[in-house]
Amino acid sequence: MSTEAKGTAHRTHVSYIDKSREFYAAHGYGAPYRWAHNDKTPFAALPKPLAESRVGVVTTSFPYADDQLDVWAGGKVKVPYALSVSDLPDRMFTDDLSWDKDATHTDDLGSFLPIAQLQAAAAVGRIRSISPRIYGVPTDYSQRRTRELDAPALLDLIREDDVDALILVPL
Repeated sequence: MSTEAKGTAHRTHVSYIDKSREFYAAHGYGAPYRWAHNDKTPFAALPKPLAESRVGVVTTSFPYADDQLDVWAGGKVKVPYALSVSDLPDRMFTDDLSWDKDATHTDDLGSFLPIAQLQAAAAVGRIRSISPRIYGVPTDYSQRRTRELDAPALLDLIREDDVDALILVPL
């Protein structure tokens, strides 16, 4: 329900779009932030049924390791990666990102990486198989970097594993 219908002059919720525009304007950007869009949507119908498809998972989290904590938190440039499903860490790293860490966390992989569910789906024939690796891409506000660097690198990784469909799990 719009706030105007209630007779107030301002919204009572936080508008991500407005906050983003205000943030960029406060940091000296001359033009308002332009939201990513595609004239041609990159999604397409599956060329074959899920029961005949290999399914992979893409996350925006990164492998957590005590020896990497200072590296990631220190602003190391993150690049797309692939990590063996059989070699996943106990938790993933997102401490350098801004999100509601009181409401959720990345200490329980099962809460945001549906590996066990996909393995179960493969076991009963709902999908052909799960990709042997998960894929990670950085959370980045550069549309150019995402479009020109990260997306092609991710595509190379999933093609190496003959993946037919992806589940995107942004954090």
